[in-house]
Amino acid sequence: MPRKLPSRQELRKQAEAAEAAGLDDESPKKKKVKKKKKAAKKRTTRKAKEAVLERKRLVWVIYTATLREEARFPYDQRKQAEEKLKQLLAKGKRTYFLQPVKELVSGEAAPVPVEEPEEEKAISPADDPELNDELEDEVEGEDEDED
Repeated sequence: MPRKLPSRQELRKQAEAAEAAGLDDESPKKKKVKKKKKAAKKRTTRKAKEAVLERKRLVWVIYTATLREEARFPYDQRKQAEEKLKQLLAKGKRTYFLQPVKELVSGEAAPVPVEEPEEEKAISPADDPELNDELEDEVEGEDEDED
């Protein structure tokens, strides 16, 4: 069952009684305000600092639809890059587009993770039965030519 709340008159009487008793608190249930701690500064790792220190420049690159690079122009030569793009598009054989790319000042493009192709294994006839059959046919054909 809910508790009955005191009326304003009763609360006022209690406050006056507290003042008469010598309590100078304006509100007996005042809460202390907690100060918020400042957020700790983020620490940067050495690798992050080195990455920030690398100087980069912006260049315009013309790519094919298969992301093969066709041409590269300095940032201030955008007009020449657009003219080259128009020439390539006029041929009509492929799709080309112009994109800005950040590269390291040393001339290398910014590192992009690239999957390296797996090395091809030499297939032996024992591994592939179809290849084994083809080799046997070739050997038999050579024997017939010698007769």
